[in-house]
Amino acid sequence: MSLFKKELLKEGDNRSFLVGLLGGVCGSVMTFVLVFIVMHTMISRFQPLFNSVSRPISSLPMFAGTKELSKNVSKNVKQSQDSAGFQHSPDVSDIVAKVNPAVVSIVISKDVPVMEQYFVNPFGSNSPFGNVQIPQYRQHGTQSKEVGGGSGFIISTDGYIVSNAHVVNDPNAKYTVFLNGGKKYDAQVTALDDTLDIALLKIDAKDLPYVEFGNSDQLKLGQSVIAIGNALGEFRNTVSTGVVSGLARSITAQDGQGSENLDNLIQTDAAINPGNSGGPLLNLDGQVVGVDVAIAQGSENVGFALPINMIKSSIESMKTNGRSIHPFLGIRYIPITADLQKQNHLSVDYGILVVRGEQQTDLAVVPGSPANKAGIVEYDIILEADGKKIDADHPLTTLMRQKKVGDQLKLKVVHGGVQKDVVVTLEEAK
Repeated sequence: MSLFKKELLKEGDNRSFLVGLLGGVCGSVMTFVLVFIVMHTMISRFQPLFNSVSRPISSLPMFAGTKELSKNVSKNVKQSQDSAGFQHSPDVSDIVAKVNPAVVSIVISKDVPVMEQYFVNPFGSNSPFGNVQIPQYRQHGTQSKEVGGGSGFIISTDGYIVSNAHVVNDPNAKYTVFLNGGKKYDAQVTALDDTLDIALLKIDAKDLPYVEFGNSDQLKLGQSVIAIGNALGEFRNTVSTGVVSGLARSITAQDGQGSENLDNLIQTDAAINPGNSGGPLLNLDGQVVGVDVAIAQGSENVGFALPINMIKSSIESMKTNGRSIHPFLGIRYIPITADLQKQNHLSVDYGILVVRGEQQTDLAVVPGSPANKAGIVEYDIILEADGKKIDADHPLTTLMRQKKVGDQLKLKVVHGGVQKDVVVTLEEAK
């Protein structure tokens, strides 16, 4: 009897459960239908308001940094829009597709000795020690071998190429240029500018694609840049991206042949590897704003490039004259610092002090020089050049590099305690 009672109780519980479940489902369906009807009514009622709110979205200002870009981006680089009308920066792949054909890899080859091994008996043929053979080596002719690599970029349809001087400064080496498509040419070094670490090469070709120069003076911290080059001398036309990490950097760059001081450099975190030297640093207009020149050893993504504005005149000079012609001012000087001002009771803590060198013959002002003709004398202080203050961040050498022979340089000079303006006509350095 107890078992039968237990079964009846189970059967009753199941019926109650089914009734409750059915009621819950019906309630949910009714609630969904009611919510749908209310929402549909509200959307229909307020549809005009939604439309009026959505329209201005398409006319919002573009993100910071893209407004100026939209004015200058060339017709070859397209910008995309999403459904809301926002404009985006150009796709890097579009920029690379435009510039890559003008970026080249440079392979350095040299005739190296071919060594052969032979054996000799150091005790002679009648040695009491028997036929002892000692290995020796001697040269047996030479063979051409790849010994290095670098990068460059074409600047004219007739085959002029810019690279770094330290890439192509071996007169005994042979230089081969590989275009992005794989075609190769023998290259001749037209001229070197060791002061700026710039070289001009020439290949025998016509109707070549070439790069466009940008304005490196307009670069800003955080601005996006692209580097293309022959990474590690092996991976040709490698692309990397990054930003401008710093401006007006000064470094001492070293390689196996010595060291050089470089100033006013662009710092970037775009990957610059050995083999990238001489390759272009591009802005998002696809224009060259720098020439990759050095990396900080032991660091992550700390690379440097020569600003294009600093080397434009040298490139043009090498192309026109077959050599780099630098303007000449004709003074020796030391930078004025706070310590120098304090020790010598100077009136300013910036600028440069015209002073002779360590040797008695190292005159402060070279006789017959442009500075001499303009009346500059020893112990004059030069404060500004072309309206720009001369200091550690803006050295006179950097300003001079942007000048050409025959240009005028306007100097603000303290002479005998009196400030005056002096105009100097620059001449060729000899």
